[in-house]
Amino acid sequence: MERAVRYSKKREAILAALQGTSCHPSAEWIYRQLKPQHPDLSLGTVYRNLAFFQEHGHIKSVGVVRGQERFDAIVTPHSHFVCNCCGTIQDLPDIPLEDNLERTVSTQYGFAVERCELTFYGLCLSCSHSQQNNKEEPLS
Repeated sequence: MERAVRYSKKREAILAALQGTSCHPSAEWIYRQLKPQHPDLSLGTVYRNLAFFQEHGHIKSVGVVRGQERFDAIVTPHSHFVCNCCGTIQDLPDIPLEDNLERTVSTQYGFAVERCELTFYGLCLSCSHSQQNNKEEPLS
């Protein structure tokens, strides 16, 4: 029998913070955003609620970037880009995931594939431009 889930303003605020941003935040980012409005909020509360939301399918983990796990409130399948320089994560909704990829891998290798994620790594436009500008500056 599943326990009844109690309503919590903090839980609601944590989910709203996640749903209200596209930056794929860390628990620490969410904590810093909400602490002024919820002075009694603890980082532990944020972590526990993120685990709760993941368990119930409301959010997903995008992975660890720069030592911090990052989260996404968009749980429908989509691709991501992670900048190796600044750590930004961007959704790539227009990059299609091959429909039969999970089945192909299951058939070819005998795995029981549950999900597939596609993540690209490299430099975002801003970091790429910064590196180009640094290369073009003459040495004094």
